[in-house]
Amino acid sequence: MDTKAQSGERIIPLVRVQAEDFDVTAEVARLCEGRRDIGAVVTFTGLCRDEDGRLSALELEHYPGMAEDEIGRIAREGAERWPLTGLTVIHRHGKIAPGANIVLVVAASRHRRAAFEAADFMMDFLKTRAPFWKKEHMADSGSGGWVEAKTADDDDAARWSDG
Repeated sequence: MDTKAQSGERIIPLVRVQAEDFDVTAEVARLCEGRRDIGAVVTFTGLCRDEDGRLSALELEHYPGMAEDEIGRIAREGAERWPLTGLTVIHRHGKIAPGANIVLVVAASRHRRAAFEAADFMMDFLKTRAPFWKKEHMADSGSGGWVEAKTADDDDAARWSDG
């Protein structure tokens, strides 16, 4: 269990990169099991859009090991910035159909503000620093190519810089 001891020690975030789908309810239950010090749980679930019916699948590629390490580093940074009692980050890879889960962030804290901000921080940095490459597979059997990074994502992440 990822726990932050009541004595104030840092939590160890749970990070998984996997092809398999995840169960949001089960992940929240796992994080909260046996805990009485959690006052807020914030979840973010990113889903694959169908791009107005044009997309048949989104394929996410990654470098095994590197993706887990970078997501773990980002998660530890979030756990140092906010007084969290638990943090889970799951990111899928492989071909993902529209409507299916891609990413899950579960942030738990004694108070809501820390959980909200930590989850927001995690998503901003997953979008900009996690080493995943996205390729679109179009419904008309054509390949839409690789998805380019968005300036708006960089702008969102920049708001967390100290200075």
